Amino acid sequence: MPPVSDLLLIALYAGAGAAAVGAAGALALRALRRRSVAVSLAVLTAVTVGAMLAGTLSVAWAMFLNRHDLTVVTVVCAVAAAASALTALLLGSRLIAGHRALERAARTLGREGGFIPPDSPAPAELASLARRLAEASASLADARERERALESSRRELVAWISHDLRSPLAGLRAMAEALEDGIAEDPDRYHRQIRSEVERLSAMVGDLFELSRIQAGSLALSPTRMSVYDLVSDAIAGAGPLAAERGVRLADDGVDTVPVEVDGREMTRVLANLLVNAIHRTPADGTVAVAARRAEGVGSAGGPGDAVVLSVTDGCGGIPAEDLPRVFDTGWRGSDARTPPAGAGLGLAIVRGIVEAHAGRASVRNVPGGCRFEVILPAAAPTPPPETGTGTGAGTGAGTGTAPVPAPAGAPSRSAPSPH
Repeated sequence: MPPVSDLLLIALYAGAGAAAVGAAGALALRALRRRSVAVSLAVLTAVTVGAMLAGTLSVAWAMFLNRHDLTVVTVVCAVAAAASALTALLLGSRLIAGHRALERAARTLGREGGFIPPDSPAPAELASLARRLAEASASLADARERERALESSRRELVAWISHDLRSPLAGLRAMAEALEDGIAEDPDRYHRQIRSEVERLSAMVGDLFELSRIQAGSLALSPTRMSVYDLVSDAIAGAGPLAAERGVRLADDGVDTVPVEVDGREMTRVLANLLVNAIHRTPADGTVAVAARRAEGVGSAGGPGDAVVLSVTDGCGGIPAEDLPRVFDTGWRGSDARTPPAGAGLGLAIVRGIVEAHAGRASVRNVPGGCRFEVILPAAAPTPPPETGTGTGAGTGAGTGTAPVPAPAGAPSRSAPSPH
């Protein structure tokens, strides 16, 4: 056993030689950092073996090894260097092959076909990168599909609004010229028709403004606590004259007096749009049913929590399955005919925007004889019970009972919203 002082000197000489080779290797790696990973592995292998050999030569120079031992160590280092170089070459070729396969697959990212991960096995890091690229490709494909659908809706909306504006404006111009020239046979009828067309165009412009606020995220809500019964009864009363005019019955399918915290004006518009849409789609002598119930454990966003489900069921005969995902898109009017139904296809898009602004969701599904539109809103927290006293307070109308909605026959005669 050599003395401790000799061991310290051996460690010092070996460390000095290894440090010199390590510093040279670090400089080489920095200079070659833009080259292939195989080159970096070769440099790393050379540094490892070179550090061992440099330390051995330093110790031999200090007379701690004889010539025979130095020869043995040198041969061992040479064999180790060859084995290390071969291993580095194999590892480098594997990394390069995986990189090239991933690079070829990445060239398809963003194309129509989408990203297809390479089949060849790759190190864990490259495999993880391939999975992330596949997820990114799927997200891009979804975004591209949504953009196409949105662009298609925009084109349809522009075409239909142009048609809906051009036709009444031409009629307004003709009637105005007839009145101006004094050739109108019934001026009062012309005035009434002009006013009706102006009101319809004003409603269309109002819908466009409302939709622009919704899409820009600038819809300001003023939520207040109110009963669903009040919302539904007001909406049915407002749509009563239109239903009577078209020979459609409005039926109460059960309306719970559950409380919600919503913007009364905007939510009334939601129900009015749904009712007007249902009335226009339902043939004469048909029925439009309205219901509202509390759903426990069904959150408005699909998660836990209680919700209020408002539904409007019409007798339209159903919506084609391929059109169901587009019902709430801007500009959808559910007809491929040359003359589509009245309206600009904005009402249901406004419904979805207002409902989502209330942290709710809107959906539609086919039922026997027609379709059912559902609006799911978060249920308001129950009102704490009043403190025990000598008197009894009047009810607030925010319980959980079911109250009949008054028939629309006695509803006030106010104008219904324009059809959508």
